[in-house]
Amino acid sequence: MSLESALDEYPKELKLRDGLTCEARPLDPGDHAAFHRFFTSLNAPELLYIKHRVTEPEVVRAWCASLDLGRNLPLLAWSDDAIIGVCTLHQSLGGWKRHIGRVSVHVHPKFRGRGLAQALVGETVEIARACGLEKVEAEFIGTQEGALKVFGLIGFSELVRLPDYVKDMQAITHDYVLMGLDLLTDDEYAGAG
Repeated sequence: MSLESALDEYPKELKLRDGLTCEARPLDPGDHAAFHRFFTSLNAPELLYIKHRVTEPEVVRAWCASLDLGRNLPLLAWSDDAIIGVCTLHQSLGGWKRHIGRVSVHVHPKFRGRGLAQALVGETVEIARACGLEKVEAEFIGTQEGALKVFGLIGFSELVRLPDYVKDMQAITHDYVLMGLDLLTDDEYAGAG
């Protein structure tokens, strides 16, 4: 399978625990205004953990204008005309980490606790598998306990924790946590068990 064939399955309807349905599909260049509105809906403390200045419209517009789904694939969850969640698969197309994808996820505060993050990460892991990646990883700040729990439920395990290793946007130090998940191919699944 390939990225192109994996993306042929989208848009796709996702049903959440409380019965809410949303549409999942990759980011499109025309989504920049809705994407920016999504990021401005996040709580101020949460924005400190994001590596980019996502509340600046020109940052989000530039992402959308130079979209390369092979390197960065934002999978958006839509409810009505609003983005309610995003999970991004980041890939290195060469180098010593070309077999490893990185996953990041954010959910609108009003839609948390419904299984949306878990659903989006699950979809993104399947896309990573279709791309031939062997592993996926996720980076966290140690205080992101809810996110660590969600990724743990999906099967990610803590690979490393470095005390006071990273700084948020206000230069406050935090533990750095790297979690990872090995991706099994269909053949490996068949041999397991």
